[in-house]
Amino acid sequence: MSVVPLKEWGMPIKDLFLGAGPCSAESEEQILEAASGLADAGVSFFRAGIWKPRTHPGSFEGVGEKGLKWLTRVREEFSLPVGTEAANAAHVRACLNHNIDVIWIGARTTPNPFAIQEIADALRGSNMPVLVKNPVSPDLDLWIGAIKRLHNAGLKKIAAIHRGFSSSKKVLYRNTPNWKIPIELKRQLPGLPILCDPSHICGKSELIFSIAQEALDLLYDGLMIEVHPNPAQALSDSGQQITPAEFKSLIRRLTLKSEISDSNEYQTRINELRLEVDSLDEHIIELLGKRMEIAKKMGDLKRRNNVSILQPERWQEIIESRIAMGSEEKLSGEFIFQLFQAIHEEAIQQQEKDLRKEGPPG
Repeated sequence: MSVVPLKEWGMPIKDLFLGAGPCSAESEEQILEAASGLADAGVSFFRAGIWKPRTHPGSFEGVGEKGLKWLTRVREEFSLPVGTEAANAAHVRACLNHNIDVIWIGARTTPNPFAIQEIADALRGSNMPVLVKNPVSPDLDLWIGAIKRLHNAGLKKIAAIHRGFSSSKKVLYRNTPNWKIPIELKRQLPGLPILCDPSHICGKSELIFSIAQEALDLLYDGLMIEVHPNPAQALSDSGQQITPAEFKSLIRRLTLKSEISDSNEYQTRINELRLEVDSLDEHIIELLGKRMEIAKKMGDLKRRNNVSILQPERWQEIIESRIAMGSEEKLSGEFIFQLFQAIHEEAIQQQEKDLRKEGPPG
């Protein structure tokens, strides 16, 4: 999939592509004050939500189309490109009519193919840059599908935004980062720029720096951060917004990482370590193959004795013992659980496949 690199979008970029501004446009004064604080912060575009989809009716749901006029004033007075979220074709048309520079598609809209196709059709023939947030659920196919619908409509300035995923587990963050999903997105669509939205991942302003730095450590192309002149008074998501001064300080503290190094010593040592890893991985895969052969024998034994493939007590025993083993090797319980859950699922599939081949006993 061919897309235009961020540096060719016609927006200012120093080291990073940066979107910054309040979660919501609340008043013209608030928007101008935020923009004034960010005018010299090196941002690529000023962001503010105009239409705000909320979980419960009666919450602040944005000021609507009049807020687009406030954004155009920001562009005129501070020479900042401006952007907002669009959730349907009507939003897109309004943004095009006001010459908005960039739009993003929110996490509630991304998983809806009908809405995405409507937006793609409304954008067809335009040169509008579009940022696509990941869906609320950890579904990579929905994310990729939304991106491809926009690309199929002729759009070339497309980037993804990683804003975290909802989870039933109680976690530190508002939305769990689940880094493996955007990493896999990068593998499947290698030319696609990826930004991180640490504000929505964290939900708490004091956590934003660590997530922003982790994103840069993973070679993300930029950040989109919520910045409000007075976060405590914000009408939406007050806890995850920072002031313009805090934003500038955060950006200065971030460390950019390179994918490669010019150091010969580094190249020699990293290649040695990679060879060790390759050898160990080969051994791990060989052992897994042997484990699955044993699982097949166990499945055959179960079939001949009319015993169920799933053995809950044995599975619980495996999890408890393997987590304990992993702890001795300083491996997290969550990692060991996920690893053996994947192994267990593969073993069950192998046993079921043989069962389907052979049919019922007798």
